[in-house]
Amino acid sequence: MRSIGQATRRINLWHGSVRSGKTIASLLAFVIAVATAGPSGLIIICGRSLQTIERNVFEPLQDVALFGPLARHIHHTRGATTATILGRTVHLIGAADTRAEGRLRGLTAQLAYVDEATLLPEGFWTQLLARLSIPGARLYATTNPDSPRHWLKTGYLDRAHELNLRAWHFKLADNPSLSPEYVADLAAEYVGLWRRRMIDGAWVVAEGAIYDMWDESRHVVDELPEMRRHWVGVDYGTTNATSAVLLGLGVDDRLYAVAEWRHDSRATHRQMTDAQYSAAIRAWLQGLEISPEWTFVDPSAASFSTQLWHDGHPGLARANNDVTDGIRSVAAALAAGRLLVHES
Repeated sequence: MRSIGQATRRINLWHGSVRSGKTIASLLAFVIAVATAGPSGLIIICGRSLQTIERNVFEPLQDVALFGPLARHIHHTRGATTATILGRTVHLIGAADTRAEGRLRGLTAQLAYVDEATLLPEGFWTQLLARLSIPGARLYATTNPDSPRHWLKTGYLDRAHELNLRAWHFKLADNPSLSPEYVADLAAEYVGLWRRRMIDGAWVVAEGAIYDMWDESRHVVDELPEMRRHWVGVDYGTTNATSAVLLGLGVDDRLYAVAEWRHDSRATHRQMTDAQYSAAIRAWLQGLEISPEWTFVDPSAASFSTQLWHDGHPGLARANNDVTDGIRSVAAALAAGRLLVHES
């Protein structure tokens, strides 16, 4: 109830576990904004598809048990791309892929509601914010948590203090309308990282996670011990990112991922040559004042290995690309607490 009255920023975001009540709170805040909005500018509701908008937005809004007499003022015909809320026309936009961004071009909006924001393409979200150009324009959005590296988390939630943004976080136990039995049953159905995401509302890696024993609170460190030895592993990419990871053996006999150099040509829109990659990685190591004993390079990157050798990079070796053995080794080291990662 507090979030409804506090949702006055340019970006207002409700995030957290399933069934925590964030959708009802955000919808009520949005409807209040529609009731008080001026006559200029469009009102938009966005979601993964028209079907998800109908299910997640209009079915609750038209539920008399939830919204009482207000529900009679919400009108929508299934399959239509417009609806009426309190007499105002609202435009519905499905954003299943990056092409949906074109549907926003040229329009000017004063209010927008986004259902399950993490499922939308980042380009669509960015374009939507650009279209909210009416003075006092606001965006209301809900989402379940996703990866801690998701663009919504790193680009917006983590930068809330820099932006005109306010967010509210919810756990399953925050919804007083749920019976204790239901909460207990639902909590029992999720385990591990899925439990942390869907029940506790935490932004953690779950879907597709190879190392389910990974725990940032346990495996990430902010200080490093003195290192006895260093190695570098290079994963070479052309369209994919190129990454060089510096691995150290500490005096405590544990392995540490000490630092990383990375170039993502897709993100930077700039492809580097083998010579540029070689120079950048050598400059990175010089800046760290570290000369690794060995540098293990993806064996498929023959031309890059040749470039490193030509540039005098010491201790070159072909990496072993046996995926199963690699996963098994890393998993065992993580589970035993013998492989840690520096926060950088």
